[in-house]
Amino acid sequence: MKKYKLREKESVVVEELAHIPVLQRNLLITRGYTTLEAVERFLKPSYDDHTHDPLSIMGMGKAVERILKAIKNKEKITIYSDYDHDGIPGGVILHDFFKKIGYSNFTNYIPHRYIEGYGLNSGAVEKLYEEGTTLLITVDCGITDVTPVERANELGIDVIISDHHLPHGELPKAFAILNSKQEDCEYAYDLLCGAAVAFKLVQALIARGNFGITPGWEKWLLDLVGISTVADMVPLTGENRVLAHYGLKVLRKSPRAGLQKLLRLMKVNQQSITEDDIGFMIAPRINAASRMGDPRLAFDLLSGTEIEKVESLAKELDKLNNTRKGVVASMTKEMKHLLDEKGELKSVIVLGNPHWRPGLLGLSANTLAETYNRPVFLWGREGGETLKGSCRSDGTVDLVRLMEKVNKEVIFEFGGHSAAGGFALSPDEAHRLEDELIRAYQEAKNSENTEIVFLDHELTLNDISYATWRQVEPLAPFGIGNEKPLFILRGVLPEKARMFGKTGEHLELTFRNSRGDAVRAIEFFSTRKENEKLLEEPFAIDLVATLEHSTFGRYPEVRLRVVDIV
Repeated sequence: MKKYKLREKESVVVEELAHIPVLQRNLLITRGYTTLEAVERFLKPSYDDHTHDPLSIMGMGKAVERILKAIKNKEKITIYSDYDHDGIPGGVILHDFFKKIGYSNFTNYIPHRYIEGYGLNSGAVEKLYEEGTTLLITVDCGITDVTPVERANELGIDVIISDHHLPHGELPKAFAILNSKQEDCEYAYDLLCGAAVAFKLVQALIARGNFGITPGWEKWLLDLVGISTVADMVPLTGENRVLAHYGLKVLRKSPRAGLQKLLRLMKVNQQSITEDDIGFMIAPRINAASRMGDPRLAFDLLSGTEIEKVESLAKELDKLNNTRKGVVASMTKEMKHLLDEKGELKSVIVLGNPHWRPGLLGLSANTLAETYNRPVFLWGREGGETLKGSCRSDGTVDLVRLMEKVNKEVIFEFGGHSAAGGFALSPDEAHRLEDELIRAYQEAKNSENTEIVFLDHELTLNDISYATWRQVEPLAPFGIGNEKPLFILRGVLPEKARMFGKTGEHLELTFRNSRGDAVRAIEFFSTRKENEKLLEEPFAIDLVATLEHSTFGRYPEVRLRVVDIV
Protein backbone atom coordinates (compact mmCIF):
# COMPACT_ATOMS: atom_id res chain seq x y z
CA MET A 1 0.00 0.00 0.00
CA LYS A 2 1.11 3.56 -0.61
CA LYS A 3 1.95 5.89 2.24
CA TYR A 4 2.44 9.57 1.47
CA LYS A 5 5.02 11.67 3.24
CA LEU A 6 5.67 15.37 2.75
CA ARG A 7 9.31 16.13 2.02
CA GLU A 8 11.08 18.13 4.69
CA LYS A 9 11.87 21.66 3.57
CA GLU A 10 15.50 22.67 3.50
CA SER A 11 16.26 24.37 6.80
CA VAL A 12 19.27 26.21 5.36
CA VAL A 13 18.84 28.29 2.22
CA VAL A 14 21.77 27.81 -0.14
CA GLU A 15 22.96 31.39 -0.59
CA GLU A 16 23.76 31.12 -4.29
CA LEU A 17 20.22 29.82 -4.93
CA ALA A 18 18.47 32.44 -2.80
CA HIS A 19 17.29 34.38 -5.89
CA ILE A 20 15.24 31.39 -7.13
CA PRO A 21 11.53 31.37 -6.13
CA VAL A 22 10.89 29.24 -3.04
CA LEU A 23 8.86 26.45 -4.64
CA GLN A 24 11.21 26.03 -7.57
CA ARG A 25 14.24 26.16 -5.27
CA ASN A 26 12.84 23.40 -3.06
CA LEU A 27 12.02 21.25 -6.10
CA LEU A 28 15.57 21.65 -7.40
CA ILE A 29 17.26 20.95 -4.08
CA THR A 30 15.22 17.80 -3.37
CA ARG A 31 16.25 16.55 -6.83
CA GLY A 32 19.90 16.99 -5.93
CA TYR A 33 20.64 20.29 -7.68
CA THR A 34 22.21 22.23 -4.84
CA THR A 35 24.74 24.49 -6.57
CA LEU A 36 24.20 27.28 -9.07
CA GLU A 37 26.26 25.43 -11.67
CA ALA A 38 24.17 22.25 -11.30
CA VAL A 39 20.92 24.23 -11.40
CA GLU A 40 21.90 26.13 -14.55
CA ARG A 41 23.03 22.91 -16.24
CA PHE A 42 19.66 21.35 -15.39
CA LEU A 43 17.41 24.30 -16.23
CA LYS A 44 19.39 25.41 -19.30
CA PRO A 45 20.74 22.27 -20.99
CA SER A 46 23.24 23.00 -23.76
CA TYR A 47 23.25 20.87 -26.89
CA ASP A 48 26.90 21.72 -27.63
CA ASP A 49 28.27 21.46 -24.09
CA HIS A 50 26.14 18.71 -22.51
CA THR A 51 26.13 16.02 -25.22
CA HIS A 52 29.00 13.62 -25.84
CA ASP A 53 31.27 12.71 -28.74
CA PRO A 54 29.60 9.85 -30.69
CA LEU A 55 32.99 8.55 -31.78
CA SER A 56 33.77 7.70 -28.14
CA ILE A 57 31.16 4.91 -28.29
CA MET A 58 33.04 1.63 -28.57
CA GLY A 59 32.94 0.29 -32.12
CA MET A 60 31.70 3.56 -33.63
CA GLY A 61 34.83 4.29 -35.69
CA LYS A 62 34.79 0.78 -37.15
CA ALA A 63 31.06 0.99 -37.92
CA VAL A 64 31.42 4.36 -39.63
CA GLU A 65 34.30 3.19 -41.83
CA ARG A 66 32.28 0.12 -42.90
CA ILE A 67 29.22 2.23 -43.79
CA LEU A 68 31.33 4.76 -45.70
CA LYS A 69 32.89 1.86 -47.63
CA ALA A 70 29.42 0.49 -48.44
CA ILE A 71 28.32 3.92 -49.68
CA LYS A 72 31.43 4.27 -51.84
CA ASN A 73 30.92 0.80 -53.36
CA LYS A 74 27.14 1.27 -53.71
CA GLU A 75 26.40 -1.82 -51.60
CA LYS A 76 22.86 -2.75 -50.61
CA ILE A 77 22.34 -1.59 -47.01
CA THR A 78 19.40 -2.73 -44.88
CA ILE A 79 18.29 -0.88 -41.75
CA TYR A 80 16.62 -3.46 -39.50
CA SER A 81 14.68 -1.76 -36.71
CA ASP A 82 12.36 -2.83 -33.94
CA TYR A 83 8.61 -2.33 -34.40
CA ASP A 84 7.88 0.04 -31.51
CA HIS A 85 8.05 3.74 -30.57
CA ASP A 86 11.85 3.52 -30.28
CA GLY A 87 12.84 1.29 -33.18
CA ILE A 88 10.57 2.89 -35.79
CA PRO A 89 11.74 6.50 -35.22
CA GLY A 90 15.31 5.17 -35.05
CA GLY A 91 14.85 3.51 -38.43
CA VAL A 92 13.49 6.77 -39.85
CA ILE A 93 16.58 8.63 -38.56
CA LEU A 94 18.90 6.46 -40.68
CA HIS A 95 16.42 6.54 -43.58
CA ASP A 96 16.44 10.35 -43.55
CA PHE A 97 20.24 10.44 -43.40
CA PHE A 98 20.67 8.23 -46.47
CA LYS A 99 18.05 10.24 -48.34
CA LYS A 100 19.82 13.46 -47.38
CA ILE A 101 23.17 12.33 -48.81
CA GLY A 102 21.46 11.05 -51.98
CA TYR A 103 22.18 7.37 -51.35
CA SER A 104 19.40 5.19 -52.71
CA ASN A 105 20.65 1.59 -52.46
CA PHE A 106 19.21 0.98 -49.01
CA THR A 107 16.00 -0.34 -47.52
CA ASN A 108 14.25 -0.33 -44.16
CA TYR A 109 13.04 -3.62 -42.71
CA ILE A 110 10.74 -3.91 -39.70
CA PRO A 111 9.78 -7.39 -38.45
CA HIS A 112 6.13 -8.28 -37.85
CA ARG A 113 5.40 -8.43 -34.12
CA TYR A 114 3.18 -11.53 -34.19
CA ILE A 115 4.78 -13.43 -37.07
CA GLU A 116 8.51 -12.82 -36.58
CA GLY A 117 8.64 -11.56 -33.01
CA TYR A 118 11.19 -9.23 -31.44
CA GLY A 119 14.72 -8.83 -32.73
CA LEU A 120 16.77 -10.08 -35.62
CA ASN A 121 15.68 -13.46 -37.02
CA SER A 122 17.41 -15.89 -39.35
CA GLY A 123 14.47 -16.06 -41.77
CA ALA A 124 14.64 -12.33 -42.34
CA VAL A 125 18.42 -12.46 -42.73
CA GLU A 126 18.09 -15.10 -45.46
CA LYS A 127 15.40 -13.07 -47.24
CA LEU A 128 17.55 -9.93 -47.13
CA TYR A 129 20.52 -11.90 -48.48
CA GLU A 130 18.44 -13.02 -51.45
CA GLU A 131 17.57 -9.38 -52.07
CA GLY A 132 21.25 -8.46 -52.23
CA THR A 133 21.97 -7.03 -48.78
CA THR A 134 25.66 -7.00 -47.87
CA LEU A 135 25.48 -4.66 -44.86
CA LEU A 136 22.79 -4.83 -42.18
CA ILE A 137 22.41 -2.18 -39.48
CA THR A 138 20.10 -2.94 -36.57
CA VAL A 139 18.27 -0.27 -34.57
CA ASP A 140 17.00 -0.91 -31.03
CA CYS A 141 17.65 -4.66 -31.28
CA GLY A 142 20.30 -7.28 -31.95
CA ILE A 143 22.42 -7.32 -28.80
CA THR A 144 21.26 -10.85 -27.87
CA ASP A 145 20.70 -12.24 -31.39
CA VAL A 146 23.70 -14.56 -31.61
CA THR A 147 22.27 -17.14 -34.04
CA PRO A 148 20.83 -14.72 -36.64
CA VAL A 149 24.14 -12.82 -36.72
CA GLU A 150 25.99 -16.12 -37.21
CA ARG A 151 23.70 -16.84 -40.15
CA ALA A 152 24.40 -13.40 -41.59
CA ASN A 153 28.14 -14.03 -41.30
CA GLU A 154 27.76 -17.36 -43.11
CA LEU A 155 25.98 -15.56 -45.94
CA GLY A 156 28.61 -12.83 -46.16
CA ILE A 157 26.48 -10.06 -44.66
CA ASP A 158 28.28 -7.72 -42.28
CA VAL A 159 26.12 -6.76 -39.29
CA ILE A 160 26.42 -3.53 -37.33
CA ILE A 161 24.36 -3.71 -34.16
CA SER A 162 23.08 -0.45 -32.71
CA ASP A 163 21.15 -1.18 -29.53
CA HIS A 164 20.70 0.06 -25.99
CA HIS A 165 19.40 -3.04 -24.21
CA LEU A 166 21.55 -4.66 -21.56
CA PRO A 167 24.00 -7.21 -23.00
CA HIS A 168 23.97 -10.56 -21.23
CA GLY A 169 25.63 -13.85 -21.99
CA GLU A 170 27.41 -14.33 -25.29
CA LEU A 171 27.58 -11.30 -27.56
CA PRO A 172 26.81 -11.73 -31.27
CA LYS A 173 29.89 -11.89 -33.50
CA ALA A 174 28.85 -8.77 -35.39
CA PHE A 175 31.16 -6.58 -37.47
CA ALA A 176 30.63 -3.84 -34.89
CA ILE A 177 28.42 -3.34 -31.84
CA LEU A 178 27.27 0.13 -30.79
CA ASN A 179 25.93 -0.11 -27.26
CA SER A 180 27.34 2.03 -24.46
CA LYS A 181 26.23 -0.60 -21.92
CA GLN A 182 29.03 -2.88 -23.12
CA GLU A 183 31.89 -3.53 -20.78
CA ASP A 184 34.93 -1.41 -21.61
CA CYS A 185 32.86 1.17 -23.49
CA GLU A 186 34.20 4.58 -22.45
CA TYR A 187 31.23 6.63 -23.63
CA ALA A 188 30.24 9.06 -20.87
CA TYR A 189 26.55 8.04 -20.73
CA ASP A 190 24.99 4.59 -20.97
CA LEU A 191 21.24 5.27 -20.75
CA LEU A 192 20.43 6.33 -24.32
CA CYS A 193 17.37 4.88 -26.07
CA GLY A 194 17.69 2.98 -29.35
CA ALA A 195 16.81 5.95 -31.57
CA ALA A 196 19.43 8.07 -29.79
CA VAL A 197 22.10 5.47 -30.58
CA ALA A 198 21.02 5.64 -34.25
CA PHE A 199 21.26 9.44 -34.05
CA LYS A 200 24.79 9.15 -32.63
CA LEU A 201 25.69 6.96 -35.60
CA VAL A 202 24.41 9.66 -37.98
CA GLN A 203 26.42 12.31 -36.10
CA ALA A 204 29.56 10.20 -36.46
CA LEU A 205 28.93 9.53 -40.17
CA ILE A 206 28.54 13.25 -40.84
CA ALA A 207 31.72 14.00 -38.86
CA ARG A 208 33.79 11.42 -40.76
CA GLY A 209 32.15 11.63 -44.18
CA ASN A 210 32.36 14.35 -46.78
CA PHE A 211 28.71 14.79 -47.70
CA GLY A 212 28.46 18.56 -48.08
CA ILE A 213 25.64 18.68 -45.55
CA THR A 214 24.81 22.05 -44.00
CA PRO A 215 26.38 22.05 -40.50
CA GLY A 216 23.75 21.29 -37.89
CA TRP A 217 21.27 19.66 -40.32
CA GLU A 218 21.15 16.55 -38.14
CA LYS A 219 19.45 18.56 -35.39
CA TRP A 220 16.22 18.30 -37.41
CA LEU A 221 16.31 14.59 -36.55
CA LEU A 222 15.94 15.41 -32.85
CA ASP A 223 12.14 15.37 -33.14
CA LEU A 224 12.40 11.60 -33.60
CA VAL A 225 15.01 11.26 -30.85
CA GLY A 226 12.74 13.25 -28.53
CA ILE A 227 9.74 11.01 -29.25
CA SER A 228 11.70 7.85 -28.51
CA THR A 229 13.56 9.20 -25.49
CA VAL A 230 10.29 10.19 -23.81
CA ALA A 231 8.20 7.23 -24.99
CA ASP A 232 10.76 4.53 -24.16
CA MET A 233 10.89 5.75 -20.54
CA VAL A 234 14.66 5.95 -20.28
CA PRO A 235 15.83 8.22 -17.44
CA LEU A 236 15.48 11.90 -18.36
CA THR A 237 18.81 12.77 -16.77
CA GLY A 238 22.20 13.69 -18.18
CA GLU A 239 22.40 13.53 -21.96
CA ASN A 240 18.85 12.17 -22.24
CA ARG A 241 17.52 15.38 -20.67
CA VAL A 242 19.36 17.39 -23.32
CA LEU A 243 18.02 15.20 -26.14
CA ALA A 244 14.46 15.32 -24.77
CA HIS A 245 14.66 19.09 -24.20
CA TYR A 246 15.85 19.86 -27.72
CA GLY A 247 13.75 17.05 -29.16
CA LEU A 248 10.63 18.82 -27.92
CA LYS A 249 11.89 22.13 -29.31
CA VAL A 250 12.35 20.59 -32.76
CA LEU A 251 9.08 18.66 -32.48
CA ARG A 252 7.21 21.94 -31.95
CA LYS A 253 8.36 23.15 -35.37
CA SER A 254 8.99 19.85 -37.16
CA PRO A 255 8.14 20.01 -40.88
CA ARG A 256 7.29 16.29 -41.04
CA ALA A 257 4.05 16.16 -43.01
CA GLY A 258 2.83 12.92 -41.43
CA LEU A 259 3.50 14.13 -37.92
CA GLN A 260 1.68 17.39 -38.61
CA LYS A 261 -1.34 15.53 -39.99
CA LEU A 262 -1.43 13.19 -37.01
CA LEU A 263 -1.21 16.04 -34.52
CA ARG A 264 -4.05 17.91 -36.21
CA LEU A 265 -6.16 14.77 -36.22
CA MET A 266 -5.55 14.34 -32.48
CA LYS A 267 -6.21 18.06 -31.87
CA VAL A 268 -2.76 18.48 -30.34
CA ASN A 269 -1.23 21.93 -30.72
CA GLN A 270 2.18 21.33 -32.29
CA GLN A 271 3.62 24.60 -31.00
CA SER A 272 2.98 23.65 -27.37
CA ILE A 273 3.51 19.90 -27.51
CA THR A 274 4.66 18.28 -24.24
CA GLU A 275 6.08 14.99 -23.04
CA ASP A 276 2.55 13.95 -22.06
CA ASP A 277 1.42 14.39 -25.66
CA ILE A 278 4.20 12.04 -26.71
CA GLY A 279 3.44 9.46 -24.03
CA PHE A 280 -0.36 9.46 -24.26
CA MET A 281 -1.06 10.50 -27.86
CA ILE A 282 1.83 9.96 -30.29
CA ALA A 283 3.54 6.82 -28.95
CA PRO A 284 0.32 4.76 -28.62
CA ARG A 285 -0.46 5.43 -32.29
CA ILE A 286 3.05 4.45 -33.39
CA ASN A 287 2.70 1.24 -31.37
CA ALA A 288 -0.82 0.59 -32.65
CA ALA A 289 0.68 -0.07 -36.09
CA SER A 290 2.51 -3.21 -34.94
CA ARG A 291 -0.02 -4.24 -32.30
CA MET A 292 -3.02 -4.10 -34.61
CA GLY A 293 -1.58 -4.19 -38.12
CA ASP A 294 1.64 -3.49 -40.00
CA PRO A 295 4.46 -1.50 -38.31
CA ARG A 296 5.33 -0.09 -41.72
CA LEU A 297 2.30 2.22 -41.42
CA ALA A 298 3.98 4.19 -38.63
CA PHE A 299 7.31 4.20 -40.44
CA ASP A 300 5.73 5.52 -43.63
CA LEU A 301 3.87 8.20 -41.67
CA LEU A 302 7.06 9.53 -40.05
CA SER A 303 9.21 9.31 -43.18
CA GLY A 304 6.63 10.24 -45.81
CA THR A 305 6.43 13.52 -47.71
CA GLU A 306 3.36 13.08 -49.93
CA ILE A 307 0.54 15.02 -48.27
CA GLU A 308 -2.36 12.84 -49.40
CA LYS A 309 -0.58 9.62 -48.49
CA VAL A 310 0.49 10.71 -44.99
CA GLU A 311 -2.95 12.13 -44.31
CA SER A 312 -4.41 8.74 -45.13
CA LEU A 313 -1.79 7.04 -42.93
CA ALA A 314 -2.58 9.36 -40.01
CA LYS A 315 -6.25 8.43 -40.26
CA GLU A 316 -5.36 4.74 -40.49
CA LEU A 317 -3.14 4.89 -37.39
CA ASP A 318 -5.80 6.79 -35.46
CA LYS A 319 -8.36 4.19 -36.50
CA LEU A 320 -6.05 1.35 -35.45
CA ASN A 321 -5.51 3.02 -32.09
CA ASN A 322 -9.26 3.31 -31.55
CA THR A 323 -9.61 -0.36 -32.53
CA ARG A 324 -6.88 -1.20 -30.02
CA LYS A 325 -8.81 0.65 -27.31
CA GLY A 326 -11.94 -1.31 -28.20
CA VAL A 327 -10.12 -4.65 -28.13
CA VAL A 328 -8.51 -3.79 -24.77
CA ALA A 329 -11.89 -2.75 -23.34
CA SER A 330 -13.44 -5.99 -24.57
CA MET A 331 -10.60 -8.09 -23.13
CA THR A 332 -10.81 -6.27 -19.79
CA LYS A 333 -14.55 -6.86 -19.65
CA GLU A 334 -13.96 -10.56 -20.38
CA MET A 335 -11.32 -10.71 -17.64
CA LYS A 336 -13.62 -9.12 -15.07
CA HIS A 337 -16.31 -11.64 -16.01
CA LEU A 338 -13.83 -14.49 -15.47
CA LEU A 339 -12.91 -13.08 -12.07
CA ASP A 340 -16.59 -12.79 -11.12
CA GLU A 341 -17.06 -16.45 -12.03
CA LYS A 342 -14.05 -17.43 -9.89
CA GLY A 343 -15.66 -15.81 -6.86
CA GLU A 344 -13.15 -15.12 -4.10
CA LEU A 345 -10.03 -13.37 -5.36
CA LYS A 346 -6.60 -14.74 -4.49
CA SER A 347 -3.61 -12.61 -3.50
CA VAL A 348 -2.44 -12.44 -7.13
CA ILE A 349 -4.72 -12.22 -10.17
CA VAL A 350 -3.56 -14.60 -12.90
CA LEU A 351 -5.47 -14.95 -16.18
CA GLY A 352 -4.50 -16.18 -19.62
CA ASN A 353 -5.94 -16.95 -23.02
CA PRO A 354 -4.06 -18.02 -26.18
CA HIS A 355 -6.32 -15.68 -28.16
CA TRP A 356 -5.23 -12.58 -26.23
CA ARG A 357 -2.50 -10.50 -27.87
CA PRO A 358 0.42 -9.98 -25.47
CA GLY A 359 1.09 -6.53 -26.89
CA LEU A 360 -2.31 -5.35 -25.64
CA LEU A 361 -2.29 -6.85 -22.15
CA GLY A 362 -0.50 -4.04 -20.31
CA LEU A 363 -3.47 -1.68 -20.22
CA SER A 364 -5.82 -4.43 -19.07
CA ALA A 365 -3.37 -5.45 -16.33
CA ASN A 366 -3.16 -1.85 -15.17
CA THR A 367 -6.96 -1.52 -14.98
CA LEU A 368 -7.35 -4.76 -13.04
CA ALA A 369 -4.57 -3.86 -10.60
CA GLU A 370 -6.27 -0.55 -9.83
CA THR A 371 -9.75 -2.09 -9.64
CA TYR A 372 -8.94 -5.08 -7.43
CA ASN A 373 -5.91 -3.73 -5.50
CA ARG A 374 -3.59 -6.67 -6.06
CA PRO A 375 -0.81 -7.69 -8.47
CA VAL A 376 -2.02 -8.84 -11.90
CA PHE A 377 -0.39 -11.25 -14.36
CA LEU A 378 -1.96 -11.74 -17.80
CA TRP A 379 -0.72 -13.86 -20.67
CA GLY A 380 -1.53 -14.52 -24.30
CA ARG A 381 0.11 -16.06 -27.36
CA GLU A 382 2.60 -14.25 -29.56
CA GLY A 383 3.44 -16.19 -32.71
CA GLY A 384 3.99 -19.95 -32.73
CA GLU A 385 3.75 -21.55 -29.31
CA THR A 386 5.33 -18.76 -27.24
CA LEU A 387 3.20 -17.45 -24.39
CA LYS A 388 4.01 -13.91 -23.29
CA GLY A 389 2.44 -11.64 -20.77
CA SER A 390 2.33 -8.36 -18.89
CA CYS A 391 2.14 -7.72 -15.18
CA ARG A 392 1.32 -4.76 -12.96
CA SER A 393 1.77 -4.25 -9.22
CA ASP A 394 -0.63 -2.68 -6.76
CA GLY A 395 2.31 -1.27 -4.80
CA THR A 396 2.54 -4.11 -2.27
CA VAL A 397 5.36 -5.96 -4.01
CA ASP A 398 8.29 -5.43 -6.36
CA LEU A 399 7.40 -7.42 -9.50
CA VAL A 400 11.02 -8.12 -10.44
CA ARG A 401 11.70 -9.54 -6.96
CA LEU A 402 8.52 -11.58 -7.23
CA MET A 403 9.35 -13.08 -10.64
CA GLU A 404 12.88 -13.90 -9.47
CA LYS A 405 11.28 -16.29 -6.97
CA VAL A 406 9.14 -18.11 -9.57
CA ASN A 407 10.36 -21.49 -10.81
CA LYS A 408 12.43 -20.95 -13.98
CA GLU A 409 10.58 -23.82 -15.66
CA VAL A 410 7.41 -21.72 -15.47
CA ILE A 411 8.58 -18.14 -16.18
CA PHE A 412 11.78 -18.59 -18.13
CA GLU A 413 12.28 -14.95 -19.15
CA PHE A 414 11.17 -11.66 -17.60
CA GLY A 415 12.02 -8.00 -17.31
CA GLY A 416 10.70 -4.64 -16.14
CA HIS A 417 10.74 -2.76 -12.86
CA SER A 418 8.95 -2.78 -9.51
CA ALA A 419 5.56 -1.65 -10.83
CA ALA A 420 5.34 -3.10 -14.35
CA GLY A 421 6.93 -5.87 -16.34
CA GLY A 422 6.70 -8.55 -18.97
CA PHE A 423 7.39 -12.27 -18.99
CA ALA A 424 7.62 -15.36 -21.18
CA LEU A 425 5.80 -18.49 -20.08
CA SER A 426 6.33 -22.13 -20.95
CA PRO A 427 3.09 -23.48 -22.53
CA ASP A 428 3.51 -26.81 -20.75
CA GLU A 429 3.78 -25.07 -17.38
CA ALA A 430 1.01 -22.46 -17.77
CA HIS A 431 -1.26 -24.39 -15.42
CA ARG A 432 1.30 -23.91 -12.61
CA LEU A 433 1.63 -20.15 -13.00
CA GLU A 434 -1.03 -19.09 -10.49
CA ASP A 435 0.22 -21.36 -7.70
CA GLU A 436 3.83 -20.34 -8.36
CA LEU A 437 3.02 -16.63 -8.29
CA ILE A 438 0.95 -16.88 -5.09
CA ARG A 439 3.80 -18.76 -3.39
CA ALA A 440 6.37 -16.27 -4.68
CA TYR A 441 4.17 -13.35 -3.63
CA GLN A 442 4.12 -14.51 -0.03
CA GLU A 443 7.91 -14.80 -0.08
CA ALA A 444 8.54 -11.50 -1.85
CA LYS A 445 5.99 -9.39 0.00
CA ASN A 446 7.70 -7.49 2.75
CA SER A 447 5.50 -6.55 5.70
CA GLU A 448 7.34 -3.25 6.00
CA ASN A 449 7.32 -2.85 2.24
CA THR A 450 4.74 -0.11 2.37
CA GLU A 451 5.58 2.10 -0.57
CA ILE A 452 6.61 5.53 0.70
CA VAL A 453 5.70 8.20 -1.83
CA PHE A 454 7.20 11.59 -1.16
CA LEU A 455 5.14 14.70 -1.74
CA ASP A 456 7.07 17.74 -2.91
CA HIS A 457 4.91 20.51 -1.52
CA GLU A 458 1.55 21.34 0.03
CA LEU A 459 -0.58 23.69 -2.08
CA THR A 460 -3.90 25.45 -1.66
CA LEU A 461 -6.51 26.03 -4.35
CA ASN A 462 -5.24 29.62 -4.61
CA ASP A 463 -1.84 28.25 -5.67
CA ILE A 464 -3.24 26.61 -8.80
CA SER A 465 -2.23 29.44 -11.09
CA TYR A 466 0.09 30.49 -13.87
CA ALA A 467 2.43 31.99 -11.27
CA THR A 468 2.92 28.53 -9.74
CA TRP A 469 3.12 26.86 -13.13
CA ARG A 470 5.98 29.20 -14.14
CA GLN A 471 8.00 27.79 -11.23
CA VAL A 472 7.29 24.16 -12.14
CA GLU A 473 7.45 24.20 -15.95
CA PRO A 474 11.22 24.92 -16.30
CA LEU A 475 11.93 21.52 -14.68
CA ALA A 476 10.25 19.75 -17.61
CA PRO A 477 10.45 17.48 -19.53
CA PHE A 478 9.39 15.07 -16.82
CA GLY A 479 9.81 11.31 -16.78
CA ILE A 480 11.86 8.53 -15.21
CA GLY A 481 14.59 10.09 -13.06
CA ASN A 482 12.87 13.48 -13.16
CA GLU A 483 9.34 12.74 -12.04
CA LYS A 484 6.62 15.35 -12.03
CA PRO A 485 6.42 17.21 -8.71
CA LEU A 486 3.74 15.71 -6.48
CA PHE A 487 1.54 18.08 -4.51
CA ILE A 488 -1.07 17.62 -1.82
CA LEU A 489 -4.13 19.81 -1.27
CA ARG A 490 -5.74 19.07 2.08
CA GLY A 491 -9.45 19.22 2.87
CA VAL A 492 -10.57 20.56 -0.50
CA LEU A 493 -14.30 20.30 -1.23
CA PRO A 494 -15.36 19.73 -4.87
CA GLU A 495 -18.13 22.02 -6.03
CA LYS A 496 -18.95 19.47 -8.71
CA ALA A 497 -17.88 15.94 -9.65
CA ARG A 498 -18.65 14.24 -12.94
CA MET A 499 -17.52 11.42 -15.19
CA PHE A 500 -16.93 12.25 -18.86
CA GLY A 501 -15.68 10.65 -22.06
CA LYS A 502 -17.36 8.36 -24.58
CA THR A 503 -18.06 5.73 -21.95
CA GLY A 504 -17.80 7.92 -18.85
CA GLU A 505 -14.33 6.66 -18.05
CA HIS A 506 -12.71 9.95 -16.94
CA LEU A 507 -13.19 11.92 -13.70
CA GLU A 508 -13.44 15.70 -13.44
CA LEU A 509 -13.56 17.55 -10.12
CA THR A 510 -14.29 21.28 -10.00
CA PHE A 511 -13.29 23.41 -7.01
CA ARG A 512 -13.50 27.12 -6.21
CA ASN A 513 -10.60 29.06 -4.73
CA SER A 514 -11.04 32.00 -2.34
CA ARG A 515 -11.24 34.38 -5.30
CA GLY A 516 -14.19 32.48 -6.72
CA ASP A 517 -12.18 31.12 -9.66
CA ALA A 518 -12.84 27.57 -10.85
CA VAL A 519 -10.00 25.07 -10.36
CA ARG A 520 -10.28 21.80 -12.25
CA ALA A 521 -8.77 18.40 -11.48
CA ILE A 522 -8.78 15.61 -14.07
CA GLU A 523 -8.15 11.88 -13.85
CA PHE A 524 -8.20 9.92 -17.07
CA PHE A 525 -9.41 6.29 -16.96
CA SER A 526 -10.43 6.64 -13.34
CA THR A 527 -11.52 3.45 -11.58
CA ARG A 528 -11.19 4.51 -7.94
CA LYS A 529 -13.95 3.46 -5.52
CA GLU A 530 -14.37 7.00 -4.12
CA ASN A 531 -15.88 8.15 -7.42
CA GLU A 532 -19.36 6.80 -6.70
CA LYS A 533 -19.62 8.64 -3.38
CA LEU A 534 -18.15 11.84 -4.83
CA LEU A 535 -20.65 11.76 -7.69
CA GLU A 536 -23.58 11.30 -5.29
CA GLU A 537 -22.60 14.10 -2.93
CA PRO A 538 -19.14 15.72 -3.04
CA PHE A 539 -17.21 15.72 0.26
CA ALA A 540 -13.92 17.23 1.42
CA ILE A 541 -10.87 15.23 0.31
CA ASP A 542 -7.09 15.28 0.52
CA LEU A 543 -5.97 15.37 -3.10
CA VAL A 544 -2.58 14.17 -4.35
CA ALA A 545 -1.96 15.63 -7.79
CA THR A 546 0.50 17.03 -10.30
CA LEU A 547 0.21 20.40 -11.99
CA GLU A 548 -0.25 20.72 -15.75
CA HIS A 549 -0.92 23.32 -18.41
CA SER A 550 -3.74 22.22 -20.70
CA THR A 551 -4.10 23.78 -24.15
CA PHE A 552 -6.88 21.41 -25.19
CA GLY A 553 -10.10 23.17 -26.12
CA ARG A 554 -10.76 26.87 -26.50
CA TYR A 555 -9.33 28.13 -23.23
CA PRO A 556 -5.84 27.19 -21.96
CA GLU A 557 -5.69 26.56 -18.23
CA VAL A 558 -3.48 25.44 -15.37
CA ARG A 559 -5.16 22.47 -13.74
CA LEU A 560 -4.51 19.49 -11.51
CA ARG A 561 -3.96 15.92 -12.69
CA VAL A 562 -5.30 13.56 -10.00
CA VAL A 563 -2.83 10.98 -8.74
CA ASP A 564 -4.71 9.80 -5.64
CA ILE A 565 -7.52 10.69 -3.26
CA VAL A 566 -6.54 9.99 0.35
